[in-house]
Amino acid sequence: METLKLGRLAVIGAGKMGEALVSALVGTGVVEARGVVATARHRERLDHFERSFGIETTLDNGAAVAGAEVIMLCVKPQIAPAVIEELSGHLNEQQVLLSIVAGLTTEMIESHVGKEVPVVRAMPNTPSQIGAGMTAVCGGRWATADHVEMGRELFSRIGRSLVLDEKYFDAVTGVSGSGPAFIYVVIEAMAEGGVKMGLPRTVATELAAQTCLGAGQMVVEKGAHPALLKDEVTTPAGCTVDGLLKLEEGGLRVTVIKAIVEAGRRAGELVSG
Repeated sequence: METLKLGRLAVIGAGKMGEALVSALVGTGVVEARGVVATARHRERLDHFERSFGIETTLDNGAAVAGAEVIMLCVKPQIAPAVIEELSGHLNEQQVLLSIVAGLTTEMIESHVGKEVPVVRAMPNTPSQIGAGMTAVCGGRWATADHVEMGRELFSRIGRSLVLDEKYFDAVTGVSGSGPAFIYVVIEAMAEGGVKMGLPRTVATELAAQTCLGAGQMVVEKGAHPALLKDEVTTPAGCTVDGLLKLEEGGLRVTVIKAIVEAGRRAGELVSG
């Protein structure tokens, strides 16, 4: 895989998502470790990054931004406005501010920056750390098509990515941002069902996890509606239809829809607390 020509990449906020992205980008060779600098509020956290990824670290956000071509903002939504204002004095129009902060719109970011700095917003998810992520990307007022494509290409190296109108981003957060947690519950439940039927837990978990992986890949690669793929499994008077009836009886479909809607609604409130 060819290394992306990003110049220097500054990762502001070495938290869980920041670590997932650094791990994926450096581990898969998308960017070179020597071209990455990360920041955090605690030295112990940065020591971990240095040991794990061989990148440069600093407690000084301003120092990290200096000379960086792309600044990836990975802080918590509640502190993001203050961090952006701290960075604004160090930013210039030749840099790109790439935000993965849930709920923080490009317009909000631009208002805190106060300059015509290109802003690209992305919503990745945690499977990005193993190259199986799903990321939506959009651009702000000053971002060109090339800036947005850079963001899309970066995240395409660690999974799938697409360019999407920003008005959909809260929904994206609910579906693919929070979605892995919902799928883990499904995998756990499927595995528990297998244990109930007598399978060893490790075997049941592997069966459930690979089944979810394969089903998702079928949807993506075949491009067919999930209902059609479901019908391929559901033979007349077979065992699958009985299981599906129990899922409907338990309200799985409605519950999942409500979970997505609630997670998306909450995404729009994160910045304000």
